Amino acid sequence: MTTHTHKHIPTTATSHPDNPIPTEPVAIPQGSMSPSKRSVHSQSQSPRSSGDSLGESMAWSEGTLESEISTPSTELHDQFEDLTPKDKKSPIETEVSKRRASTHLITSTADDIRKLLGTGETGTKFLQKYCCGGGCCQLKTLPPDTARPGFIPVVLPDNDAFRGLGLKINALTLDTGLSDIVELPKPNISLEPVSKDEAPSHQSTVDVHPPTFVQPHPPYDVYSAPVFHARQLTNEGAEKRTVHFDIDITDYPKEGDIDFKVGGAVGVCPPNEAAAVDSIFNRIGTPKFLRNKPVMLKTAGGRWPTIWGDEMPRELLTTRRELLTWCVDIASTPPTKQLFRVLAEYADAKNERKILEYMSSAQGQGAFCDIRTGPNITLLHLLEAFPSSRPPFELLMGCLNQLMPRFYSLSNDPHVSSDREGLAGRRLVEIAVTVHENPGYDGKMRTGVGSGYLERVARHFIDAEKKAKQSGGEVEMPTVRIPMFRGLMANPLSKKFDSDGPMIMIGAGVGMAPFRGFILNRLRNSKCANKIWLIQGVRDSTLDEIYSGELGDHEKQIKKVVQSRAKPPVDQSDAGVVDIQPRKGGETTGKVVSEVQANKAAKYVQDEVRMQADIVWFVINALDGRIFVCGSSRGMGEGVEEALIDVAMDKGNLNFEEAKDFWAQKRDVGQYVAETW
Repeated sequence: MTTHTHKHIPTTATSHPDNPIPTEPVAIPQGSMSPSKRSVHSQSQSPRSSGDSLGESMAWSEGTLESEISTPSTELHDQFEDLTPKDKKSPIETEVSKRRASTHLITSTADDIRKLLGTGETGTKFLQKYCCGGGCCQLKTLPPDTARPGFIPVVLPDNDAFRGLGLKINALTLDTGLSDIVELPKPNISLEPVSKDEAPSHQSTVDVHPPTFVQPHPPYDVYSAPVFHARQLTNEGAEKRTVHFDIDITDYPKEGDIDFKVGGAVGVCPPNEAAAVDSIFNRIGTPKFLRNKPVMLKTAGGRWPTIWGDEMPRELLTTRRELLTWCVDIASTPPTKQLFRVLAEYADAKNERKILEYMSSAQGQGAFCDIRTGPNITLLHLLEAFPSSRPPFELLMGCLNQLMPRFYSLSNDPHVSSDREGLAGRRLVEIAVTVHENPGYDGKMRTGVGSGYLERVARHFIDAEKKAKQSGGEVEMPTVRIPMFRGLMANPLSKKFDSDGPMIMIGAGVGMAPFRGFILNRLRNSKCANKIWLIQGVRDSTLDEIYSGELGDHEKQIKKVVQSRAKPPVDQSDAGVVDIQPRKGGETTGKVVSEVQANKAAKYVQDEVRMQADIVWFVINALDGRIFVCGSSRGMGEGVEEALIDVAMDKGNLNFEEAKDFWAQKRDVGQYVAETW
C-alpha cells in the first residue's frame, strides 16, 4: 500500500486551501501581447547564438501589455511577522516541519538485499518486481572457514583497477569448489578477411560518423548535421555543466509527412571515446594494422549491429574499429556473467581466472550484485583489473550490449528559429545537454557516453570559433558535425502541447529545456500568451540557471526560479541569525539557525507547487489546461507528484486515494504530462 505524508498547502496570495473553486488568480491581471516589427539584418550580421538573437526576434512592442503580469511573491508571511503577537505563532510557522526526502533508500549493498530476502522463498517473491536482474535470489555463499589447516586465500591482483572494484572474496582459494558457473557463450559473429578488390570499396568515416548499417530508424540513414553554434549555458563553478547546440537541419532529407515540432526530441548516435577504444585494443592484444583493416562481418542473426534493423543473419563490410567505436556499449551498462566467464576463459594468471570464475558462479552472486548495483564499471576497468585476460575480439563483441542512441528534447520551436533574422531561410533545431559525470577508480571524473561526446564536440566548436575570430579571418572555421536523426515527434510532450489554454510548466535542471520551446511557441501564436507559468528548479541561479533572459520581454512575470542550494546573504538584524563573524574589509557574515530562514535558502520545485496551489487548481480544472513536469533530478518527479496530491487534497477536499485517482485521470486525458528520468 502506498504511504503518503500529507503536507498542507500554505495560505498565501496564490494559495487558499479553504477555497475549492478553481478561479483564475486575481493577482495576475490579464493582458495581451503582440510581436513588434523586427529589424532586417544582413547575412553578415547573422547571430550565431540563439541566445544573442532571441532578444531581437522575440521583442514585444511597447504599450501592448494592458497591465503588468506578475507572479506574486510566496514569502508573504515575512511581511506580517511584526503583526503577530509574541506569544502566538502564525499558522505558517506552526506548520513548518523538517523537509522529507522524496525517495526512500531501501538497500545500498548486497548484504542489505540478502537481509531483506532472508533464507526462504517468501522474501524473494515479495521483492521480485524490484529485482535488478542480477539473480540475487540464486546466491550460494562460501563457507567462511578461513581458519582450517592449509587455507591459502587467492592472491588478489595488485593494481588500482582491481582495488577499485571493491570485491569481497576473502574466503576464496584456488581449490574452492564453485557451482553453477555460466556456460561459455558460443560465438555468434565472425570476422573474415576480404579480397584486395573488396577492400578499397570500403570508405570508413569512423572518426566522425557511424557506418551506414547503423540505422536507429530504418530505412533512413543517420544524418550528419552541421553544428551552427555551440555555447555553454552554465557558469564556472556550477556542479553540472550544460551546453547548448544550434543544429542545422536545412538539408535534412524528407522522411514522410513527419516534421520537427515543438516538444519533440532528436536522437544522437554517440561514439565511444577514441582513447578508450585504443586502450581496449591494447589490452586484448589487437595489432594496430588489424584495427582499421576492412573485414567481412558475419552474424548468426538478431538486430546487431544495426540497432533497430530486422532480425536476420548479415554480412557487412566494416572494420574492427568501427564495431568497437559505434556498435557496442563499453561504458554505460553493467557487466554480465557471460562477460566475466569470457574473461575467465582467457585469463593466463590462475588467481585472476579463479576470481573471474567466482564472479560467474552461484557462490559469487553477492559480489556480482555489488558490481551491478554499485558505481558503473566499464569494460576497460575490468580489463585493467585483470590484465592477464585477453579474450578474442569476436567473442568479446558477443558479450556486449548494443550502443544505443541518446535522445534530447528540443529546446526551441523549430519554426521560431527558422524566422530568426539573418539565417537566410536556414532551419535550426536546438538542444541542451547536461554532462553526467561519475568518479573513476583513478580519481578522475568519467563523463557519460552521450553527454561526454557532445561536450567534446561543443568544446571543439567553441575553440575553433575563438581561433577563427582571433585570426581576423585568416583561419577558416571548420565544419563540425553531429550524427543525428529526427527522433520522437509523437512523444507525450509534443502530442499534448496545445497552443491555447492555461499552462503550468515545472522543470528541474535541463528539464526546463523543452519548456523554452513551448513558451516561444506560445508567445508567437497564442492569443492568451500570459496564461503560462513556469516553475524552474536550479541549484544556484547565479551558476546553473539555463536560458535566463531568453524567454521574451516578460520572462520575469511568467517564471519563478526556485533555488535548492543558494545561500542568500543574511544580516545580523534578520530574525534567526546568530554567530556574526567579521570579514576582511569590515563585512560580516552570519550563520542561519532559524528554520524559517533556512527554508528561504533551500527550496525545491515541489515546495513552490504548494505555494502556487490556486494557479495549479485553476489550470488543471480548465477544459484546455495543461500541467507539464520535466526533469532529471533524482526524486524530482515523485516530489512534484506528492505536492500535486497535497493540492488536490486541500483544494478539492479529497482523501489520498481520491486525490491520486484525480491526477491519474488527468494523466489519462493528457492534462497532466510528466517526463522524468
